[in-house]
This record gives sequence, structure tokens and C-alpha cells, in this order.
Amino acid sequence: MYQPIMGASCFRRLNGTHQTGCSSTHSGSVGVLHLINVDADLEFLLSSPPSPPYAPLIPPHLFTRNNLMRLKEAGPKIISVVLLINKFEKMQQFSHELNCPNQYSGLGNSSDTATCDASNVALSWNPWGTGLLHEDFPFPIYYIADLDEINKLENCFEKFNNFEYESHALRSLCAVEVKAFMSAAVNSEVCMRRTNFINNLGGTKYCDPLQGRNVYATLYPRNSSENIDDNAKRTVNPVEKFIIVSCRLDTTSLFDGVGLGAMDSLMGLATMTMVAQMLRLLLPAQNSLPDPHRNVLFVAFNGESYDYIGSQRFVYDLENLEFPTRSTRSAPISFENIELMLDIGTLDDIANIKLHTLHKSSPLAQKLLQQLNHYAKSSRYNFKVNFESSVGYHMPPTSAQSFLRRDSNFPAFILNAAPGNKYYHSIYDDRENVDFVYGNTSQDYTKLADVSDLKNFKTDSLQMKVRNVSSIVAMTLYETLTGKEYQESNVANPLLADEFFYCFLQSSDCPLFKASSHPDSPSGLPLPPMRYISVLGGSQESSGWTYRLLGFLLSQPQPKVPMENCTQLPMSYFSGFNGTGECRLTTQNYTSALSPAFLMDDYDWSSGQYSTWTESTWSQFSARIFLRPSNIHEITTLAIGIVVFIISFCLIYIISSRWEVLFDDVPASNAALPPPTAC
Repeated sequence: MYQPIMGASCFRRLNGTHQTGCSSTHSGSVGVLHLINVDADLEFLLSSPPSPPYAPLIPPHLFTRNNLMRLKEAGPKIISVVLLINKFEKMQQFSHELNCPNQYSGLGNSSDTATCDASNVALSWNPWGTGLLHEDFPFPIYYIADLDEINKLENCFEKFNNFEYESHALRSLCAVEVKAFMSAAVNSEVCMRRTNFINNLGGTKYCDPLQGRNVYATLYPRNSSENIDDNAKRTVNPVEKFIIVSCRLDTTSLFDGVGLGAMDSLMGLATMTMVAQMLRLLLPAQNSLPDPHRNVLFVAFNGESYDYIGSQRFVYDLENLEFPTRSTRSAPISFENIELMLDIGTLDDIANIKLHTLHKSSPLAQKLLQQLNHYAKSSRYNFKVNFESSVGYHMPPTSAQSFLRRDSNFPAFILNAAPGNKYYHSIYDDRENVDFVYGNTSQDYTKLADVSDLKNFKTDSLQMKVRNVSSIVAMTLYETLTGKEYQESNVANPLLADEFFYCFLQSSDCPLFKASSHPDSPSGLPLPPMRYISVLGGSQESSGWTYRLLGFLLSQPQPKVPMENCTQLPMSYFSGFNGTGECRLTTQNYTSALSPAFLMDDYDWSSGQYSTWTESTWSQFSARIFLRPSNIHEITTLAIGIVVFIISFCLIYIISSRWEVLFDDVPASNAALPPPTAC
């Protein structure tokens, strides 16, 4: 009778002032299927339909803000479920994020200091944004990607629903039931208060803070050890100096577990990873640098899609001398230890990149721009990348804003391209969006490549584009650290980019992830890792693989250490490129990506100082189709039931009152028992 439908559901998130997302009723929401092919098909549903509530099947090109808001205004009595079907042939754009992502948590909110003007869509950081990710819908929205499932829905609609619309109320119709009830409501403050109160009694949770892990690694192992006494006051080593190279680790979408963020943030993560590997292979020992106390700190911030969770916590920890944690047994790092920050943002147009700075008079910014363009325009490398300067508050929504918000004079510089991603923060920001084609060469990606060796990739391929930008950034940092111009012919290896994108966009069961894992570790799933920040206890695949990857590519081989002695950090045992196993000295680690708002008992939830995003709990996501009987059929069934119920009572009364006549051979219950038979 019921047939399950596989898909992904929209769910509810909350912040300090609002709730967003979707929820079904507690028992599940039921609606009659109705296929939407053109905008006019919506009019049937919105103008007194004959047998509500309905569940429209909407293709992506009609899944617009205008249409969804009209369905929302119709209310759950008319529209009880919305099904998004994966028929993208006519789709030209699909972004559910705001025109100004993280609009209220950036560097400035006044008209003079705002980093994005939402009133001027053309100049915003996401011109194609619909903002649906931040709307609250009174019905569940379910995404069906599989074509077989879509055909099942369409066939059911054609067979039972798509004819004689005026008689819908008189016959059985194909309907869908979606169960996606959300426990949380109102906002994060109310939800957390209810959760904490109930926890004292029964352990029920209504919501959880968005929480994950930042991943960081240093170019050189740190020599600054700390007193092992946990109660001792932590002190900073003032001679240590760091250049921070950072990027985003996460992405998001409207639906649970769907969304790869290929152009959104994965290109930045790939660039940072290749810069790290190139510097590790190029630079001499730390003690031979002009400043032997100089180091590079690579950080991938998690939760940046939700008001910069990871970078806000990182700044908070720096201020309180809590980074890195005491468990690392190394001295804390403060803002006084940081020379500059180079933040890699979105690289939509990877051939034209801007270096964003807040202050025009920064000589450091001018020097960086000069070095970047020097290598970008060198005829020796023929990178064909252009870098331009952008000064002022019109800055992209990247992690650097958390640092600049604390101190506008902080030396933060952002590499970011002009907006070009029409699928920002959506389910369609995938490998097709970045034109990725896996080369699968099986060649060694752990070594640098000669600039003339394209490894059989086309010059306009994604692998070569990322190679070019990574090489330019790495050469610039090389010159900054050594004081010498880079003059070699070796550049970043496009094979590493090829394997990197294959792992994160197609399958976790890939050569690069295997090389970055222990030989006895199980293989990854044949699916790309989830890159949503999630909650405590949720999937942390992306941060886990990034941790292993940075550990492998930035580590130093220790050929004399056997596997049995390579079990405790900073020593780690990796499979390596050949799969034979090798011990390496690593520098990678985790740091918490939980907003400081959840660490404070008296935090003002409406202040906007820190991210306050939470995620509702739920019991299940499911969808199934069935034939919903007509109203007349249901009324008839009810009427027959009532009649049978009344007749049964009458029969029972008649039988109980006339039992002597009906059962005259049966002795009365109060009749005397016959005497026992004599022995």
C-alpha cells in the first residue's frame, strides 16, 4: 500500500532571534501530489483547489523565492508538503543564501562600515541569493535526487491525479506523507533553556549548538613547550612569530547531508593545502631562515557559513590564551605573535583575484600585491593570473572579518575573486559547477612538478588553475620567509589537485585519503565527505580527512622509527603514496569550533556579538506515497462504522435483556446448585 521515497529533508535551525527551515506535523504531513511544470500550474493550487492539502512537485528552475513565498502564504491547509525534484535541465541559478552572507556578524553593520550592501544586489557578494535558507516554512520540503524515485512520483501523479481535476474530491488520489518533525521552536535562547531544564529531569534535548572542529597545522614543529602543571598560568613565548594562512572548511545547503561546496569553499581549501605542501618541500630548515623563530600556521575554519563560528572561537581562544589547548603541551599563541593573516576566500573567477585590505596606507599590503603580481605575470611561469588591490570596507564574507572585527588594524589580507557562483550554498555546487574531470593518472603527487610538465591536463582545467594560484601564493610566502626571490622551476603539482578534488567531490575511498591514513584504517565510503559543521556527535568527516591530509603533507619522514614506536603524537604512521607505511613527524591538530556564546552563562542572545546558531533535534526523516481515499469515501466509511457501532449496541441490549427466552436451557446464575452425588 505504501511505497517509500528516498531523499533528503529540509530541517530547522535557530539563532538568537529567529527560527529557520522546515518541519512537518508531529504525526507527519500528507498532501496530494501535483506536478508543477510552469508557473501557471501553481495557480491551480493557490486558487481554491478541490481536494487540499496538496504537495507540489517543483523542478529547480521554478523553486524560486517568489513561488515558495506564495506557497508559504497559502498556509498548511492548502500546501502541506513541497517536493523538490532533481530535473535541472532548465536551471540557470540556484542559491538559497542571502545576498549578503553573514550580514549581521561581519566587520561593521552601519551604512559607512558595512562590508556588503543588501539593497544593491548587483554589488553584493551573492547576487543570485534567494534567502530561502533563512526563511521559516510551515511545511516540510523534501529533495528527491534519484531519477527512479522521480519517475515513481510522476507516474503515480499521471495515473491517479492528472485528469478531471474537478472530481478530485470524489475519488482516491496519489498522495505523499513526509515525516520530519522538528522539536525546537522560537529561537536558540528559548530552545537551550528548555533543553537545559528538561535535561535535569529526563534527558530530552530540543536542540544542539552547531559545533565542529577547526583543523590547524604549523609549517615547522614548534619548540615552545609549556609547564605541565594544569593550574599554572599560561605564558606566551614573545619571540615566536606566525604568518596565518587560512580558509573555510565547511559549506551548507537547505537539505540534510547534501551539498559539497565545490566552488564555495573547496577551492580555497585545495589552494591552502597545495600552498602548505609546496612550502614544506621548498623551504630549508627553520634555523636557517633569516628569522629562525618565524613559522606559518595553516588553519581551516569550520562553521564559517553560520556567522563565522570557527574563526570567532579562534579569536576568543587567542584572547584568552587558550590556543592551542593545554593538552598539546605547547605555549599559547596570542595576537602579539601574529605578523599577518592571509585568508583565502572564494575563488569563483580564479584567473582574476583581488587582494582585499581595510586600510589604503598599508605598506605590507602593497608589498604583498607587488610580490603576487611579480610571480603571476612572470613570463617564466606563464600563470595567466591577475591580482588587483581592493581597499575599504567592501570585503568578502571570509574568516578574516572575525579578526578585523576585534581590531580593525589587524594585518589581515583576503584573496577573493568577484562573485560568479550561481549555486552558492546549494545542493548544485558540485563537480559539474567547477568542471572537474578526474585524471586518475596514478602518478606521484607528493613531489613538486616542473612548470613545463602539465601532467596531461589542459591549461584551462581546474587542476591547472588551482596549481597556478597555489604556486603564486607559495612563492610569495617563500620570498617573505627567506628574503629571497624564488627562482626555481618547480611549482605545485596538479596531480595533488586532481586527487584532492576526486576525494572531496566523488569518493572518500580514494588514493589520497588512503595515503593519509594508517595502513590498518578502514577505507572511506564511496561517497564524498559531508562538509556541514553539524553538532556534537554528528558527522565530522570533512575535518577528520583534512586533519589527516595536512598531517601527511606537512610532516617530516622518520625512516628510522618503526611502526610499533610510532603511535603517539607528534609521531603518526601513514600508509604513504606507495602504501608500504612510513612514520612521520606531524604538526596538525584540532581546535574547537563552538561559538563562545555557549560558554557564557549570562550571554545576551540578541547582542550579535557571537554566533548563536543551533540545530533542532528530530526523530526521523521519511517519505512514502500511497492512495489517499476521497473525502466521500472517508465519510462513507465513517458513517458505516457509526451505524455498525449503534446496531451492535442495540443487539447487545436486546440479547442481554431477553436472554431467558433466547437461552431457556441455560440455568440462571443464582440458581441453587444440585447436591453432590453420594459416595
